[in-house]
Amino acid sequence: MSVKEPYDKDWKDRVRTRIKRSDGIIVLVSENSLTSSGQKWEIGCAQEEGKPIRGIYAYKTDRTSIAGFTTYPWNDKNITDFIDGL
Repeated sequence: MSVKEPYDKDWKDRVRTRIKRSDGIIVLVSENSLTSSGQKWEIGCAQEEGKPIRGIYAYKTDRTSIAGFTTYPWNDKNITDFIDGL
């Protein structure tokens, strides 16, 4: 669920609420994911909440992996299969 406005200091509470309301989480993965503290927190929150996670590579040439879930190339089938499987 996209966020329309930047979060203030309570952003973690707001993100957790959105994650709880979600059936599953799609994570856009790139080399920047490895150093993004916000993205790491969001992934950890989704795992704590027991939400299914599908990693999608953000770029064709970047095959960064994150422990805890499998990441797939960005295409309609990989995204649709995840959504349909929820």
